[in-house]
Amino acid sequence: MNMSVWKRGGVCLAAMAVMGGVAGCQGDDGTDKKGAPAAERTTAGSGAAEALTAAYKKTSEAKSAKVRMTMTVPEAAGQDAGDIEMSGVMGWDPTVMDMTMKGSALSAETTGLQEVRMLWIDDAIYMDLGEAAAKETEGKRWMKLDMGAMAEASGDKELQKQLTGGLEEMNQDPAQQLALLLESPQLKHVGSEKVDGVDAEHYKGTLTIEEMAKSNGSLSVLEEKDRKALIDSMKKAGMEGYDTEVWVNKDSYPVRMDIGMKTSEGEMKISSHYSDYGAKAQVQAPPAGETFDMAEMLAGLGADDGAGAAS
Repeated sequence: MNMSVWKRGGVCLAAMAVMGGVAGCQGDDGTDKKGAPAAERTTAGSGAAEALTAAYKKTSEAKSAKVRMTMTVPEAAGQDAGDIEMSGVMGWDPTVMDMTMKGSALSAETTGLQEVRMLWIDDAIYMDLGEAAAKETEGKRWMKLDMGAMAEASGDKELQKQLTGGLEEMNQDPAQQLALLLESPQLKHVGSEKVDGVDAEHYKGTLTIEEMAKSNGSLSVLEEKDRKALIDSMKKAGMEGYDTEVWVNKDSYPVRMDIGMKTSEGEMKISSHYSDYGAKAQVQAPPAGETFDMAEMLAGLGADDGAGAAS
């Protein structure tokens, strides 16, 4: 395959990975082992907790919404730093997505792409790499990354949890973010404000690295010593805390949510604006004849290299 196609795919995946870096700090499903929402366990800011408990329940039941999202990465974080913008429809029960991604972190100079359409269905991500890619891949403009198949093929149950769990966490499920916010001992009501022309109540809270790790159910697969090592490495990397702000309308739906991760290089931030809760994400996988599987391509390259070395 032409290297320019690999560059396009690689840059798109790198942009997604950066987006998932902050997303991966969220809790797994906002429930404790008895199934009670985290919202019902908090003792901080009782008035704020009551309002956000209602928002958590309404958002969980809605299961989908329209969203426009911007992520900003500190310039010091690397050469691919910059803005990532995504807009479209997303669902979180089940996880589906039809979004368009653009922004400086997509590196149009490297890929030749101004924007990329991304579909997410059945544990697989599809990215439209454009007509230029199709010319180099026998008409196959869609790149597929099937995390479910990769996890199953590994034969490693713990790895399967990590792969599929990591994929889920890239979905910015607002209900999960509300559940995590409700874990904050500093939860408070900021005041009334207008967001996108809508009257809303503003709430915010902060979690330390330790509190965040404790709330993150996806880390339950790790032994205690490994969890401690992870926390220590996060601190050494300069991570200082995790901030969440949310604006809730009169119908108890979040209309905006800002998530920030403080680091020694600056703050990574995701700002999401939500509307049309319950909007259906009618996502279908692209035609097989227009799709190439990146994992299969990589496996093929590895086989070719092995054959070359054997000869």
